[in-house]
Amino acid sequence: MAVTDRPLTASEKGWIAGFSAYGDRRVLTILLLGFSSGLPLVLIFATMSRWLAEAGVSRTDIAIFSLVGLAYGFKFVWAPAVDHVHLPVLHRLLGRRRSWVLFAQAGVIVGIAGMALTDPVSALGTMAIFAVVTAFAGATQDIAIDAWRIESAPEEMQGAMAGAYQLGYRLALFAGGAGVFLIVAWLQDPLHGLGPAAWRYGYLAMAVAMLIGVGALLSAREPTVRVSEETERMEAAIERSAGGGFFGKAVAYLSNAIVLPFVDFFKRNGWIGLLILLFIGSYWLSDRIWGVMAQPFYFDMGYTKVEVAWASKTFGLFITIAGALLGGVLVARFGVMRMLLFSATLAAASNLLFAGLALYVEHFGKSLPLLFVAIGLENIFGGMAGTVLIAYLSGLTNVAYTGTQYALFTSFMVLPGKFIAAGSGWVVDTAGYVTFFVYTAAAGLPAILLVFVLMRYARAKTPMVDEHASEPAE
Repeated sequence: MAVTDRPLTASEKGWIAGFSAYGDRRVLTILLLGFSSGLPLVLIFATMSRWLAEAGVSRTDIAIFSLVGLAYGFKFVWAPAVDHVHLPVLHRLLGRRRSWVLFAQAGVIVGIAGMALTDPVSALGTMAIFAVVTAFAGATQDIAIDAWRIESAPEEMQGAMAGAYQLGYRLALFAGGAGVFLIVAWLQDPLHGLGPAAWRYGYLAMAVAMLIGVGALLSAREPTVRVSEETERMEAAIERSAGGGFFGKAVAYLSNAIVLPFVDFFKRNGWIGLLILLFIGSYWLSDRIWGVMAQPFYFDMGYTKVEVAWASKTFGLFITIAGALLGGVLVARFGVMRMLLFSATLAAASNLLFAGLALYVEHFGKSLPLLFVAIGLENIFGGMAGTVLIAYLSGLTNVAYTGTQYALFTSFMVLPGKFIAAGSGWVVDTAGYVTFFVYTAAAGLPAILLVFVLMRYARAKTPMVDEHASEPAE
């Protein structure tokens, strides 16, 4: 075949740019920090649900226990502090973003170790306290890592940064899910005979695994950002109007840290900002509602910890990684808005696969191949959806308020699902798993409809988001 020097087409340039970004050092760093972000969440959510189910805790109580993760939904409350407060000593040594990441990572390690050393049967309340500590520190870590990710790379790299973050995050789900399951199953083997105490060592191993994120953080570079002149003028005007003295400085600080991030977002997006927030809040509803019941579902269907570890936490992990990385490439090639519609539709529809699985098990008994099929399709769609949403949210922020604005977006993403998921156990107990999964799939319809509306405004060149970009048009 002859070699030619013809110029690359726009399509070929899009694919090449999408793949080549994964070789950047910053992408590797965010991969490892993504691992640090994912570990605390899986340990207070899916893995904890399995531990509590084996300990004899009721399904209703398991669903209620999931509320310990509400810190992830309310992190916008203290995100302004992460954006503006300088931590003593650490700020001088590491800078604004890295100092907060390290501080939060220390809190996560303490929380995980505390859960490991607590018995859920005799001290469920104490375990809940340590879970809240883990969630609060994990949410704080997310604020700072998300800000570092957005500020460290240009717009055209955000798809790759999101894909790498998802990869690290999913590796953490593997370690905190399948890793813990396999450790516990091995220690519970008659040869070792640890019984319920085996969970303690699984969680202690995860506390040590958090050092991966600590190492990545210490080797990373602190990003440098330039705040727009308009933002500087707004902050200076507030400081002048507030006057001097302690009270005046306090008012100026609170206004700049808390008020201006919200004013800036709606100033750039207008009333469409409300639609954006509604979309963000509905995007993950299907996944959030059924996620808390995932491990009880596998348990009730008769699947063992080892089967779940291989199907959901191992095979599912690699499929999700493929979906996450593919999502980053597709964002670069087709634009974020088209991919939002595509991924939101498939992610919601994939829940119907589990309704079919529940029906099959009910009539014919459990089937491991069907479990692999359902998990495989659900995870590749979910991996794509996660990367696309992260790229979309990253493009909505102003670098002057990265932590606060991104925390606001992710809080809207988490909160509705968290509250609705608290009733998941009741739905299962009342209507059964088949009806439950149909209900969770239907919960994805609002997001799909909202994407259509937002795409219409994108095409009309409103201040929302250009159809082929992941950053607001100004």
